[in-house]
Amino acid sequence: MTAEINTNSQGKGALRRWLGLGQATDAADDSGGEASATSRLSLEDEAQRELLEQITLFLLEYRLRVTPANLLAAHAAFSGTNTRLARKVAVRRADGEPVTQQWLDEVTEADETDNKAEVERLLAKLQSGVESFTSTTQKAASATGEYQQALTKQVAEIRHADSADAVLSSFADIAKAMLERTAKMEEDMRRAEREASTLRKSLAKAQRDAAVDHLTGLPNRRAFEVTLDHHYREAQAAIEPLTIAFCDIDHFKRVNDTHGHETGDRVIQAVGQALARIGNANCHVARHGGEEFVMLFRNVTRKDALEQLDAVRQQMSERRFVNRQTDEPIGSITFSGGIADVFAYSTPSEALEAADKALYRAKQEGRNQILLAED
Repeated sequence: MTAEINTNSQGKGALRRWLGLGQATDAADDSGGEASATSRLSLEDEAQRELLEQITLFLLEYRLRVTPANLLAAHAAFSGTNTRLARKVAVRRADGEPVTQQWLDEVTEADETDNKAEVERLLAKLQSGVESFTSTTQKAASATGEYQQALTKQVAEIRHADSADAVLSSFADIAKAMLERTAKMEEDMRRAEREASTLRKSLAKAQRDAAVDHLTGLPNRRAFEVTLDHHYREAQAAIEPLTIAFCDIDHFKRVNDTHGHETGDRVIQAVGQALARIGNANCHVARHGGEEFVMLFRNVTRKDALEQLDAVRQQMSERRFVNRQTDEPIGSITFSGGIADVFAYSTPSEALEAADKALYRAKQEGRNQILLAED
């Protein structure tokens, strides 16, 4: 046992040095902790040191390789920049399940895959519209060049004409050519305007699509962040309550693994539809990612939001789901949630983190319940 502790200690020290922590803590210990005021670490330095310590212990505990991807994932989980990943790691550890490389790769790649697919789809749509518009404008430019060449040729011929009749004939030819080419150019430009209008509509639709989760039809995380910022400023000015809630489907991975992703998608849709029913001008529901949903209640207190959300949770837990392909019973589908008063915290992101922590407590304490954030 002692040898194992020494080995882990040596490994931790080596990894800390690799991460740039050095031996500052050891040096402080050797000096008996009597560091001068000038050498004392700032609060920011202490926070950075604690974060690196958490990352180090996490990688060593589960024997995860020190790779850029693992370091980024660990940083996202322990720094709070990815609350979804942080909660998944915390729940898995609390359940006594190991954080394997395969599991970590799966949960970190899921969001990346969704984002890449959406970006590629929108880029393809944009590229198609731009190419069509470019083709039309090139044709219009080509027609303009041809017309200029013909006009130059006609003017040169007039200069060498021998009689007035020839000059008049040339002018008539020029006028006719001008009318024909002008009419063609007008048609080309009208076509270009129509294509530009179509492109603008396509771009507007692409922007709307970029804000929608295509599985549930709900706004996505990007759209919710815009909504949160908007209502935060308005509610603050109007001195109105603003409440935020985080929800997560219980044991969702078990459903996916047992019954397949198609059934898992149907479960996500069912929960999304149930939550959307309480959505209105004062309640905004969005899919935050994976099996997570986030809600914003404007001019609604924490207590009232809790009652509304808990009623949905109760109704959902009473339903019974069946695998459509095998007719095998899935059973009840439940979700857990956490609720926070946005103005009880310095920033909306801190309130969101508080709601996420309350959700984590709900998971730890048995799931299928909604808890208020601890002030």
